[in-house]
Amino acid sequence: MSANSRLTIAAHALTWIGLYQRRGHEVATSEQIATSVNTNPVVIRRLLGEIRKAGLADSRRGAGAGWMLARDLAAITLLDVYQAIGAGPVFALHRATPDPECVVGRSLGPAMTAVYDDVEAALCRVLAKTTLEDVLRDVLKAA
Repeated sequence: MSANSRLTIAAHALTWIGLYQRRGHEVATSEQIATSVNTNPVVIRRLLGEIRKAGLADSRRGAGAGWMLARDLAAITLLDVYQAIGAGPVFALHRATPDPECVVGRSLGPAMTAVYDDVEAALCRVLAKTTLEDVLRDVLKAA
């Protein structure tokens, strides 16, 4: 099983755009962002398309095409990004229905759902406390 990196890639892309804009550039191309993330520009375009629908980023077509932030980095939390990309639940139950005749099989789902709901709530509380401005500050401090 591999971990989902969509939140990390989205935060990377948005933070990079914010820094790029602070350095005097109006828009960033998918190719430029993809170079920093070390992925394909199509991955960036798809992810930023989801983020645009949530109102966190915007794009320009034609001459001077590219991506820009729709809000300041200080006004975008990691929770905003997490919700924008539809990251989904952190944990999931069995894909196949466990044996209903087994005491564990029939009862594990509700027991784990309660725990997973608590984990999701805690995750959202932590993500809501961190803005992309915080992320950029930490990135620049580590550089």
